[in-house]
Amino acid sequence: MNPYDANTHPGTHLVAETLGISEVSTLNITHSPDEPLYWSATRVIGAAHALDEVHHRVTDAAKDALRLLEPVGRGELDGARVSYALLRTAVPKLGDLLDQQGRAYGQLVESISAYRLLLPEPDSAHRSTKKVPGLDQKPTSDRDDDWAVAGQRRRVAIEAVEAGGVRFRRTAIGDDPYVSREKPQRQDPAIWPQTVQRLVADGLLRQDTSEGVYRPGQLLSLTPQGEAALRDARATTTRVSAALGRSTTPTNSGALADTAAVPVARTSPTSSRSR
Repeated sequence: MNPYDANTHPGTHLVAETLGISEVSTLNITHSPDEPLYWSATRVIGAAHALDEVHHRVTDAAKDALRLLEPVGRGELDGARVSYALLRTAVPKLGDLLDQQGRAYGQLVESISAYRLLLPEPDSAHRSTKKVPGLDQKPTSDRDDDWAVAGQRRRVAIEAVEAGGVRFRRTAIGDDPYVSREKPQRQDPAIWPQTVQRLVADGLLRQDTSEGVYRPGQLLSLTPQGEAALRDARATTTRVSAALGRSTTPTNSGALADTAAVPVARTSPTSSRSR
């Protein structure tokens, strides 16, 4: 559950939703100060709070402008001249703040993207899953978005959707796509929105377009094709594990047999009589 209100803290809300964390200010504490991830996370924290701050100023300026317009809206012409005079100052101020908000949002999105690029690949973070043909194989379609489903990205996304609570969303400012989880964990590998879009296009995932893409987000689920692909991948993993287990058995058995044969030769009857 995202603890930040998008209406009052859009910056920290976006970071929490995109990175799947509950406390933005602690994003950098798991990294050493000499690591690039530490400085990248620190930049994300600063950009998030900067957007929140300018958003508050925009909100206050908008309230002031609305207050000045209220007499005009009520038809109180005596105060209209004063309101118009004040609005000539209030409106440009509001416009400048909106420009600052747009720049702050752009800097936050850029900092989040840079941080995510430094994160470990899903295949290294998702060590419990072995690479198998099918979901884990390298795409060979030569499409421009093949990178989105390369390595473990495809399987990680499908298994997360199977667990439930994964939604495809867009930010209110900038309309940028991102993926949120109902119960995110810091150690969970990241799911790229481009991966979800590719899997939806490939028919492996279903996106509930009856829900709002901003709030609450469009819930993702597996299609029959996606369920079959995941079953096949898991079955292949089981067969590969079993085959690897069988391949090591003869070698170990042979070594034990050789070891057992040595003491038998040393305790033969002939050797006992000669001694």
